[in-house]
Amino acid sequence: LYGSYRLLPCTALAVMALLEDADVDLRGKEVVVVGHSEIVGKPAALLLLARDATVTVCHKDTQDLAAHTRKADVLVVAVGKPGLIRADMVKDGVIVVDVGINAVPDADNPGKVRLVGDVDYEGVAPKAAAITPVPGGVGPVTVAMLLRNTVLAAEGMPPPDDPSQLPLFRF
Repeated sequence: LYGSYRLLPCTALAVMALLEDADVDLRGKEVVVVGHSEIVGKPAALLLLARDATVTVCHKDTQDLAAHTRKADVLVVAVGKPGLIRADMVKDGVIVVDVGINAVPDADNPGKVRLVGDVDYEGVAPKAAAITPVPGGVGPVTVAMLLRNTVLAAEGMPPPDDPSQLPLFRF
């Protein structure tokens, strides 16, 4: 990832592809990434920095998480904790990318589970300018990025001369 833009982690690419497709100008925006895993949080933060966003990375030991998330113009959440981000933790107009996918008991179907994200979708959605659903948001785009990486690897394509100008999800 450091200096090489050929093959990148698929979920981090999916985050960027969703933001790019929504025409989100990241330059100078306050972006908060909640989660610092090697496969999502850290790579996403680096890709966001490459687009000139101002990035804050939070994690399980971050004190007063809400103080950070309330500042976010763009919030990327990837921690694996259902409903971690609530409406009182975001500002109006925030763009939310929920990477989390969690199986929780389904109250309507005893003995079954349902999938939810790390963001309380019903609570946060009314405040958000845009928000990804779980399931059906980042997951399918991650699969598309896997295919992107597969094609690039198969073709042996060299990295672009100026990766900041190349759309991440287009060939």
